[in-house]
Amino acid sequence: MASKLKVLQVIPRLGYGGAETGCYDLAHYLHEVGCKSYVITSGGELIKYINKKKVTLIKLPVHSKNPILILLNSFIISLIILFLNISIVHARSRAPAWSCYIATTITRRKFVTTFHGTYNIQNSVKKYYNSIMLKSDLIIAGSNFIFSHINNNYKKYLNNKKKFLVIFRGINTEYFDPDNIKQDEIIKIKNLWKIEEDKKIILLPGRLTSWKGQEIFIESINKLKSSNSDIKFVAILLGSDQGRKVYRKKLETLIHKYRLTNVIKFVDNCKKMPVAYKVADIIISSSIEPEAFGRVAVEAQSMRKPIIASNIGGSLETIINNKTGLLFESGNSQSLTNKINEIISLDTLTLDLMGKEGRKNVLKRFNIEKMCLNTYSEYKKLIN
Repeated sequence: MASKLKVLQVIPRLGYGGAETGCYDLAHYLHEVGCKSYVITSGGELIKYINKKKVTLIKLPVHSKNPILILLNSFIISLIILFLNISIVHARSRAPAWSCYIATTITRRKFVTTFHGTYNIQNSVKKYYNSIMLKSDLIIAGSNFIFSHINNNYKKYLNNKKKFLVIFRGINTEYFDPDNIKQDEIIKIKNLWKIEEDKKIILLPGRLTSWKGQEIFIESINKLKSSNSDIKFVAILLGSDQGRKVYRKKLETLIHKYRLTNVIKFVDNCKKMPVAYKVADIIISSSIEPEAFGRVAVEAQSMRKPIIASNIGGSLETIINNKTGLLFESGNSQSLTNKINEIISLDTLTLDLMGKEGRKNVLKRFNIEKMCLNTYSEYKKLIN
């Protein structure tokens, strides 16, 4: 069966997000287990890393929400399915899911979707648009939180005859391995960020957008500095504003207001995130809205680093509180400050133990091989 299985994944763009890296990793894994692997996308930074001998890449404007383009894409995908004799079509976002739904209905092929986020459900029209993710033969939720979210908000769209399950997202634990980071890489990034050797580094990774909680983080850093003037540290906001210039200006104004311009640095991007985690002493995930999975928390644990995250969403599943990291009250800057102080006060032995338990947690539950194997197994069940 494996040698005959041909899987087409469809995703708007292949960037560095969780959905995108999952698609990328699964595409290459399928080749290794003897399947034919195809990806349709409109573009993205990860494209240049795709091994063309293992994965066939097809470019289409599947990122567009334009109804005419969605319909046009559906007919093109139908032709691709028939020409390549695709067995399974796996959509990873709503706009391409509509195209894939039409295409698989026409061609009578198996349809799979992965529900990666909570999406906007502010009105019935939006909810109906989102519901396309539940019209597949196999619905995959990326976490128990997303599974519950779907059950709570899309009950009338769920079909008991369709399979609906959780497959935890995973990360590449070989890539996010502290033992693979060279000393010269650490020196280089510290020089690039202009960080003095004697300062602790508090790192908040994530694109600059309000729900990621950068304002709470800045307020917390202000309280930390006021209450612990003897601690030498620097706080890094690592992530692009992606065109949100007004929000970035708001953050800059807040930093200036608290007189933290010498304490908080903006870093737009980092080409090798494991190095960024390696140099950091504390990793923060301060989201004020639930993370569907919480990739930062998992990556930090894999790098054996202490993670402090909001007590909402996916972080409740990925972090074992007080063992692999700490959870703080979402939206509460004082709670975050207290947890940072708690980490700072821990001795080296306790920090090392937390780091080891964190990596063990990720290897056991959130590694990419497990995610790929579970998905592949479900593909085979679906075909059989």
